[in-house]
Amino acid sequence: MVELKTDTSIDAMHLAGQVVARALTAVQEAAEVGVSLLELDALAREVLREAGATSPFLGYRPSFAPTPFPGVICASVNDAIVHGIPDGYRLRDGDLLSVDFGAELGGWVGDSAVSFTVGTPRPQDTRLIATAEQALAAGIEAAVVGNRIGDIAYAIGSVCRAAGYGIPDGFGGHGIGRRMHEDPGVPNEGRPGRGLPLRRGMVLAIEPMLVASGRDGYHAAADGWTLRTNDGSRAAHVEHTVAITEAGPRVLTAR
Repeated sequence: MVELKTDTSIDAMHLAGQVVARALTAVQEAAEVGVSLLELDALAREVLREAGATSPFLGYRPSFAPTPFPGVICASVNDAIVHGIPDGYRLRDGDLLSVDFGAELGGWVGDSAVSFTVGTPRPQDTRLIATAEQALAAGIEAAVVGNRIGDIAYAIGSVCRAAGYGIPDGFGGHGIGRRMHEDPGVPNEGRPGRGLPLRRGMVLAIEPMLVASGRDGYHAAADGWTLRTNDGSRAAHVEHTVAITEAGPRVLTAR
């Protein structure tokens, strides 16, 4: 069931989204060579504490997970696509880091992700990240009243495939509101004009995931959470929480 949000509810979700934006900005600024993923997680926890918000990630345990998630950020390095557990790994020059983060404030949830290079960027990583951001922008542009879920999926997938990148099958965006994961699902590839019609008041987490090699295969790591590319190639993941309004898409987690 898809819940349509009121303008007041969307404003409240924007407040949660801005906590997310502040945390991701702080984490990216702190992510230098030698800094551990646990230190970045601690920084994000401090942003939550200062805002009086809580984490929808911490303790989350979907059906596929062997254990509850132990962090407030997902920190996915290099060949990790999503769901990386923050641990003692210390960032190295040239690492590609994707950070996913959520916040719950006043009963509403915001969710966003960013990918960036630590230290000296590799040209191929710069292109991968830029394409992920282009795909996200295309998906957001398609999130308008009168379009369908398939139009968002097609916009994202077209950008990714045209650049020669892979798209992990079965993973994509989702509705969001009182809970982190709500209906509907938002695939990263699909056919235009298909799927659920987009209506005013729908709020979606739109999140492209790209694999550098052009292959779509992935597997779960031994921790049961981290998804890694099968061929060891690098991946990028970006995301925004977006409200569909009569005036067009409103990005609630804009940084």
